[in-house]
Amino acid sequence: MLKGLGGLGDMASIMKQAQEMQSKIADAQAALENIEVTGESGAGMVTCTANAKGELKGLEIDASLFNADDKEVVEDLILAAIKDAQAKAGEAMQTGMAEATAGMKLPEGMNFPGM
Repeated sequence: MLKGLGGLGDMASIMKQAQEMQSKIADAQAALENIEVTGESGAGMVTCTANAKGELKGLEIDASLFNADDKEVVEDLILAAIKDAQAKAGEAMQTGMAEATAGMKLPEGMNFPGM
C-alpha cells in the first residue's frame, strides 16, 4: 500500500536540483549585465559596446566619417557594428549559461529565459 512513497525522496531531490538550477541561472543572467563586448566595422571606424544581454551601452564613430556624402556608408557601418556586438553578446550569453548549467542533466537544446 505504501510502495509509491519511495518516489517522494526522488521528487524532493529533483525539486532541490531544480531550485539550485534556477538560482544558478538567475546569478548567470545577472552576471551577463556586467560582461561587455565590443562590435566594430569599417576597420574600427565605428565601434559599439554592449553587455552580454545585447543592450547597447556605447557607440563611437571616427570623426573622419562625418561627411554628408558618406551618410549611407556611415549608417551601414553603424548597423554592422551593432550586429557584430549583438552576435558577440549572444556568444557571451551562451557561454555564461553553459557555465552556469555545467554538470546539470538538461535536455539538449533547452533554452532559458533571456536567451
